[in-house]
Amino acid sequence: MTQDNSNAPDAHLPMLTADRAGHLRRLVADDLSARDGAHPRVEGSTAVRERSTHNLTVLAQRCGTSEREHWPALIAQHFTSLDTAAQSGESAEDLLRRTVLRLLPDKALATGEGSGYRYAWQPAEGLVTALALDAPDSVRMLTDTDVDRAGLDALKAAGRTNLLAEPVEHEEMRTPSGALLHSVYGDSHFVASKALVLGDLARALTGRDLPEAGALVVVPTRHLLAFHPIVDATVVDAVNDLGMYAMGAYEDGPGPLNPLLYWWRRDGLVCLTSFDEQTRAMEVTPPQELMDLMRRLHAAGEPGTKPSTPDAAPDVDQLETTAATFISGLPQDPAALPAAFRSATAHALARCAKDPDGAKLETWEAWVTAMQLGDALFATALPQEGRAEYRIGDRVIALPATGPSPHTNGRAWLDAFWFALVCREGDRLSRLARFPLDDLRRADPSQDAYLFHWIDTLQTYWNGQSMDDIVQKLIATMETSEPKVATRTAPELLNLVDYQPAALFHRLITRNHEAFAETLTGAVAHHDRYWAGSPDPRGHVALGPLALACLAHDGDFPVDATLPRLPKHLISRAWCGEFPT
Repeated sequence: MTQDNSNAPDAHLPMLTADRAGHLRRLVADDLSARDGAHPRVEGSTAVRERSTHNLTVLAQRCGTSEREHWPALIAQHFTSLDTAAQSGESAEDLLRRTVLRLLPDKALATGEGSGYRYAWQPAEGLVTALALDAPDSVRMLTDTDVDRAGLDALKAAGRTNLLAEPVEHEEMRTPSGALLHSVYGDSHFVASKALVLGDLARALTGRDLPEAGALVVVPTRHLLAFHPIVDATVVDAVNDLGMYAMGAYEDGPGPLNPLLYWWRRDGLVCLTSFDEQTRAMEVTPPQELMDLMRRLHAAGEPGTKPSTPDAAPDVDQLETTAATFISGLPQDPAALPAAFRSATAHALARCAKDPDGAKLETWEAWVTAMQLGDALFATALPQEGRAEYRIGDRVIALPATGPSPHTNGRAWLDAFWFALVCREGDRLSRLARFPLDDLRRADPSQDAYLFHWIDTLQTYWNGQSMDDIVQKLIATMETSEPKVATRTAPELLNLVDYQPAALFHRLITRNHEAFAETLTGAVAHHDRYWAGSPDPRGHVALGPLALACLAHDGDFPVDATLPRLPKHLISRAWCGEFPT
C-alpha cells in the first residue's frame, strides 16, 4: 500500500503540510505569471523571476494561519508590496547596507544600452556580476538608477564586504585520483558568488592562502562552489574530476548557474571550458600558460626523492562506495559513465594495496567491474543507433549510444584495453581494437603522436594483421616517443610509465623470454620510481606491464610470480570463469 504523505510537514515549508505547500506554490506561480508575462520557477521555499528571487517562508507563515480561499489575496498583496518597495527607491544608506555581489549566468542579465543594467560586468566567459539587494523576503538586482543613488564604487565595496559575511558550509574530499577538492555550500543565494572572493574564502575556511598558481574552481549552482588549490601534479586529475562534479551538480540543481571550469588567479577568473557548436560537446582546453604550469608541477615530483613505495593503502571502502554510487545512477544518468569508469578503475587498483596477489574474490569482482565499464564507455561511443544492454557487476544496464566524446580518449582506451587483457575478454578486446583511431585523436588533440601509434600497434596486433605491419607501427611508436619529439608529455611519465609496455611488447613479439623477464623487472622498478609517495591508486599496480605479463603468460612465457605490483592470481587466470562477466 502506498503511504499518503500529503498531511506530513512539507520538507521546505514545514509550517504547511506537503499538500498545502504544493497548493501555495501553484498559486504563487499563477500570480507571478500574470504579473510578469513569464513563467517563474517555484520550487522548495523559493520563487525565481527574471530579475529577482523571493523566499516564500514569511508568505507561507501568513497563509498557514488563514483559510485557503484567502490565499490568493494574501499572495497578491505580498508581491504587490515587494514590487512597490523595489520601485520606490531605497536610501543610499540602505542600499549600501544590503547590497551583495552576485554571479549570474551571462545570458540571465542584458547589460547593453537601455537594459537598465549597464553597470554589470563580466568577470569571465559564461558569467556576469551584478549587484543584488538582499531583503528578508526577496533578492532583486539593482538597476542603473539604484546604482546612481549610492555610487558604483561604493556599492561594489559594500557588496564585497557583505558577500564575505554570507554563511557557508565547507567540506574537504579526495577524488579517486587523490586530488583534494574543497566543497563550499549552503542555503544562501550567494554561495557560488564567493568565487569572486575565492582568496579570502579559502583563507577563512582553511587558514591558508591559495598558492601562487591559483586554483581550479566551478560554480554549478548558486548554492555551491568547489575548488582545487594548484599545488602538485594532482591538478591534472582535478581538471577532469571537477568538470564531472560541476556537470552533475548543474544538471541536478537547484538554482543552476553553469557547468564550466575556471582557473582562479589573483587577477581574476579564466574560463577553461570550450563548447563545440557542431558536436554540441564541451571540453576543457587549458591555455598554454596553465599547460606549462601543469607540466612543471608534474616534473617537480622528481623521481627518487620520495619514499621508494607508494603511500599507505587508500580508503578502499570509500572508493568502492563512490564507484557503486556512479554505477547505480547510470540508468538515470548515462552521462556519468566516464566518471563511473574512472572510479571503478581507482577501486580495482586500490584493492591490490591490501590484496597484492589478487587472491580475494572481491578484488576480481572489482577488476571485472572496471573492465565492463571500460568496454561500455567505448562501445557506446561507436557509431550505432538506439540503446544497448551492458552487464555491469551483477546488473544489466541499458545505455544509449552517445558517439565519441572528450572522455573516450587515448589514455582511457589504454586503460580499457589493459583491463580487458587482464580479464581475458576476447570479444571486448576485439571491439576495442575496432575503435576508430581518428576518434581517439579528436577526443584529445593535445596528446602526443606516440600514444596513437602505440594504440595503432595494439589494434593491428589484436586484429591479426601481418607481423610486418605490427613491427612498422611499433617502430613508429618508438621513434615518436623520443623526448625531443613527444614534447607534450612529461619526460618522467614518458620514460618510466608509457614506454615500458611498448618495450615489453617488443620482447613479446620476438619471443625473447629472457629479455622479456629482464624488461618486466625493470618496468616494475620504473613504476615504483614514478609513483613514489603518490596517493594515486595507480601506484599499487603496474597496469600496462601487468596486461603484457598476462599476454606473455598465455603465450607460454615464464613470468616471475614474486614481482611486486603484478598480482600473480590475475596473471595466472586463477579467477577467470568464476562468474559471468
